[in-house]
Formats: sequence, C-alpha cells, structure tokens
Amino acid sequence: MPTELSATDTSSTQTKSGKLGLLPLTALVVGSMIGGGVFSLPQNMARGASAGAITIGWLITGIGMLALAFVYMNLSTRKPNLDAGPYSYARAGFGNFVGFNSAWGYWLSAWIGNVSYAVLIFGALSYFYAPFGEEGNTWQAIAGASICVWLVHALVLMGIRQAAIINLITTIAKLAPIFLFIVLVVVGFNLPTFQLDFWGKEALTLGSITTQVQSTMLVTLWVFIGIEGASVGSGRARKRSDIGKATILGFVTVLMLYLLVSLLSLGVMSQPELAALPAAASMAYVLESVVGPWGSVLVRIGLVISVAGAFLSWTLLAAEIPFRAAKEGILPAIFANENENGSPSGALWITNICVQIVLIVTLYANSTYLALFYIASTAILVPYVFSGAYALKLAMTGESYDQQKGRGRDMAIGALATVYGAWLVYAAGPTYLLMCAILYAVGIPIYVWARKSHGEKSFSSIETLIAIALVGAASVAAYLMWTGAISAL
Repeated sequence: MPTELSATDTSSTQTKSGKLGLLPLTALVVGSMIGGGVFSLPQNMARGASAGAITIGWLITGIGMLALAFVYMNLSTRKPNLDAGPYSYARAGFGNFVGFNSAWGYWLSAWIGNVSYAVLIFGALSYFYAPFGEEGNTWQAIAGASICVWLVHALVLMGIRQAAIINLITTIAKLAPIFLFIVLVVVGFNLPTFQLDFWGKEALTLGSITTQVQSTMLVTLWVFIGIEGASVGSGRARKRSDIGKATILGFVTVLMLYLLVSLLSLGVMSQPELAALPAAASMAYVLESVVGPWGSVLVRIGLVISVAGAFLSWTLLAAEIPFRAAKEGILPAIFANENENGSPSGALWITNICVQIVLIVTLYANSTYLALFYIASTAILVPYVFSGAYALKLAMTGESYDQQKGRGRDMAIGALATVYGAWLVYAAGPTYLLMCAILYAVGIPIYVWARKSHGEKSFSSIETLIAIALVGAASVAAYLMWTGAISAL
C-alpha cells in the first residue's frame, strides 16, 4: 500500500500517492447509495404503504440512518487503526467469528446487490430493446449483464484511483436526471391526489399503519446501503477527517433526494396506481404521466448511468472488505492477493465469478430485482447492527475516551443505531432472515479453513453456540424452501 501523505488540501480529489480526498470519498458514499433503488422507489414504497405510512417510514429511517452515519463518523476518528469499516468494528468489539460474519454478510450483500443492479439495467433497457424483458432476466439481458460485469472487473484491476475518478464522474452524471425529475414532478404535483386515502384505511390489502411502515423498512434500508462507503475505503483515504465529512455529506444529500422522489410521486399518481407499476424504473412511468414519453426515456437513460456507477462503487466495496479480512486471517489468503496496480485482485475475481454464476441462475430461476434486493438488504443487517453496538460499547466502557466529554452523546447515538438495526431485523421478517441464515452457514467452513491455515483456534465456547444456531436456522430454512413453505419470489 502507498504511504499516506500529510497534504492538507481537502479540495483535491487525489494525491500523488493515489489516496482519496473528500470529493471522491463523498462520491463513493453517494454513488454506492444512489443506484437503481431511487428509480424504483415510487412503486417499491407504494406497493405496501400509503402516503402517511411512507412518511413515517422515512422519518424512522432518517433518524436511524443518521445515527448510523454518526456512528461511522465517530468510529473513523476514534479508532483510526480500524480501516475496513463494519468488519473491523465487529471484530474489534465482539471477536473473530462475529467479525467474520460481518465481513461475510457485507460481502454477500454487495455482490448479490450487484446481480440485482445488472438485472435492473437491462430491465430498463427493455424499453428500447424488448428482448431484454421488463424484469431484465432473459438470456439476452443476462449476456449483456455478463459483459458489463467483466468490463467493470477490468477497470478495477487497472487501479483503485482510476476507478474512483470514473465513479466521481458517473455520480455527477446520475444526479442530473434525478434533479430534473424532482423539478418536473413538483410542477405536476396535485395535493388532493397526495391526500387521497392518506393513511390507507380504504385499501384493505395494506393492513395497519404498523404493518405498512414495516413494509417500507427493507426498501428504505436498500436505498441507503452504502452509507458506510467512505468507512470501508478508509484505508485508502488521504485524510482521516474526510471519512466522517464524506459520510454525513453523502447521507444528507441522498436523504433529501429520496424523500422528494417518493413523496412527490404520490402527488402525481395515487397509491394504487403506483403500486400497479412495474417494479423496475417505476419513476419513468411517473414522469411520463407528467411530461409524456420523453420523460420515460430520460429516466431510463439516467437509471442506466446511475446503476452502472453504483455497480462500479459496489464492485470496489465488495472487493475491499474481504481483502481486508483476509489480510487479518479471517478469510482465506486467496482473498488478500493484490496485482501490480494495488487492486485487490483475489477478492475481485472471486466476487465477480460469484456474480456471474448467480446471473446464470437468475436466468433459469426467473428471479426478479425485488427478490434479489430483499435478500441483499437482509444480508447486510449483521454488519450494521454490530457497528452500532461497537460504538455503544466504546461509549459505555470509556475506551478511547480521555474524559467524560462526549460519552453520553455517543452512547445515545450508538444505542439508537443498534435499536434501529434490531428493528430492521424484525422488519425483514422470518422468510428473508432464514434464507440469509443459509448464506451465513455456508461461510462457516470457509472461516474454519482460514483460521486453521493461520494455525489459529476457530471458535470460542460462545462462538461455537453461535455457529450451531446458524446451522440450525439454515437447516430449517432449507427444509421450508424444499417444501415450498417459503420462497424469495
């Protein structure tokens, strides 16, 4: 790794060492959060909730994610030696096996999310070329997605710095159509439409307010995944203080965009109309109803640019976490391989091979974007919960605090982030939690292999119980899936 310089110019995007400054770090946060989710928000939110419940859902998510953003900001400066984000915090606070599961869950979420992005890109392009199919899972779409996967793979192998520059450019490009959408939909906004059945009492299928709010949680989590992007890349940051700034700046920007897109859409089309739209690129249909067909074209082009940028961001993040974990003996050494450009080539190859395999499975299993993003959202809950819990633990024990100042505030923030994470676990529901248990259980032999290769003991007594519980939950999930009692579709 290149040594960090002591330059003070935060406006510079890079230094000669290849380290990342404030602007590319912020772009990494924004770019990884704004992908395809924002373009699907109108339908994704309305399919299970009314305008009132959606508003409450955003309020809960805004508070919870803000707490998580502050957690990553505080930990980045309080524990500067931990430079791999959620994985580092989980391992430092709760041991090797919990750290492994945090890294494993984050990695799973990242590359499964990339599969959903690839599917979404070609679902949007079906507007221009019908054989891609609206769900983006025809053989033509899978072939195109596969080409994109390996083009991005080649780009990242050229070096993290070059990939970060391109990510910055695509982040700027993806924001333009979203801003234009907001402006045009404000013009077409109709207050009576927004107020129509505001609490969903007339729509019997929506259920209670609590049920409706719960239905929004995985959607809002999905669109905010990536908030830890600057923290994950902290080992490549030029200045430690830029990590926290990039996290908060990125979060505030994205929250405002999400709020406006989802709530303004409810003033253009009613909740039942939005819920009936195709899941992918539902924003295109909203804008088309305001300005005509050219609006749909604009949004779909923006979606392709946005998702391509997010795919690049998440390819960087998906490789970085297992690379760091392997460096510390938590994952097999093959994940720690680097090429001559300093790119994590071992983790990158394994990640994109997994993406390619699941893309092919998607073709034959006819999986949809929604199913993939629900699984990816649930998989990342472990890293988020333990990040908040670690911040809470530090504040409670006083570790890294020279005096009492700030401990009470950080304790409250850590507690809020942890409770929010626990709420998300509840909101995910048993189906996706059980499916994710299978994915986590598959990682146990890999963890044992990594620990034995370093001559280390695999489990403590408590970790053994955790592993047994995971295997048990995975067995139950496998049985229920075999009998058809649960399904991702």
